[in-house]
Amino acid sequence: MAKKKPTKKKAAKRTTKKAAKKTTKKKAAKKAPSKPSLTGATPRARAKLGPLDKKTLELIEVTADRVQKSIFKRSLPELKFPVRSLSNVTYDKRKGFFELGKGRKSRALSVNTVKNFAQTLRLMSISKEMVENNDFATKREAYYVSKNWAEAKFNEQTESDAVMDDIEALASLEGLSREQLRYYPEEHGGSVAGNLVVIDRDTETGQPIRIDCTAFGTGSYSIPHSVEHLKFETDAKFILTVETGGMFQRLNNHKFWKSSKCILIELAGVPTRATRRFIRRLSDAKKIPVYCFVDCDPYGIANIYRTLKVGSGNAAHINRFFCVPQAQFLGVTPQDIIDFKLEDATHKLQPVDIKRAKDALKNDPFFKAHLPWVKAIKQLLKMGVRAEQQALAKWGLNFVIQEYLPKKLKNKKSFLP
Repeated sequence: MAKKKPTKKKAAKRTTKKAAKKTTKKKAAKKAPSKPSLTGATPRARAKLGPLDKKTLELIEVTADRVQKSIFKRSLPELKFPVRSLSNVTYDKRKGFFELGKGRKSRALSVNTVKNFAQTLRLMSISKEMVENNDFATKREAYYVSKNWAEAKFNEQTESDAVMDDIEALASLEGLSREQLRYYPEEHGGSVAGNLVVIDRDTETGQPIRIDCTAFGTGSYSIPHSVEHLKFETDAKFILTVETGGMFQRLNNHKFWKSSKCILIELAGVPTRATRRFIRRLSDAKKIPVYCFVDCDPYGIANIYRTLKVGSGNAAHINRFFCVPQAQFLGVTPQDIIDFKLEDATHKLQPVDIKRAKDALKNDPFFKAHLPWVKAIKQLLKMGVRAEQQALAKWGLNFVIQEYLPKKLKNKKSFLP
């Protein structure tokens, strides 16, 4: 039996209902909430991506795609990371920094590694979101974000730091650092004073902001945690990096930077990543030398200066970004103790000092490659003493400004490599 054709009235009613449904769907689509943020932050408008941002996103997407394809093929996905240790570095005088070797460690998905594997991918996913939204997280924040990950959460920050270091090591093979992944350290950089204008930018408008480092009175400019976007203007002759805050304050207060036409940068012990990167970018951009003024002890020499100049074994994957190969050691040297008659202003080397000095001579590729350093460290061990920068105050509070630094700067050939 043939079906009856719908009347014009019924057909019109059906058409109206279909149109109403489509309109409702469109409205629902418009009102649909955006994809929830992995970090729990309010999503921002997509940021304008720079070349390094695009490279970072590509690395993350390629890695995720490779893992997914392995799973679809029913094979165990695997991630390979560079080995970060002094045993996996090489030192070439011509390059001037500790370079990562070919050692790699593999992490395949298994019952024992499933949690760590998941944590690695989650941190990479958050990195992708932060790059796209022009946001960042501190290492501490990254640890707390994981508390939403149920069984995959980190129990201690040391765990999240270790996973983050592995991701950075992986990214370093593509010329990227942790800052490009948008994970920033808690600490900012050191202090800066002298003949330098830093050109920063307004975070809302993107407009340039000029910061005159001679205009802080008795204060100083503080290096931000990310320095890649900064530009510089200077007519300084050199950069003088200073270990201690007290010595930096003395030199700044008496405007040593003005009389010597230089830039002063406080290291505050072993320099932070931001400080090292700032010095490297500034020196490279303006083609000016870097001189290092630290305590005469194994820590100042083998930790502070060595880290600034060539990097470290544990950070071999990023040394090429953060070290300053052009840096030279102005002082205080073991010979300075004799030349400036500071023998009675020294302190006895402690067992930890002696061990650090001997380790440098025996195991450190940098010191072993430079005979002047071998001679200097052996001289320090033979003397059995160490001297602080402040020991120069034996001859007067401003002896360092009036006599020591001017005399040293006149004989740059005597600087240790």
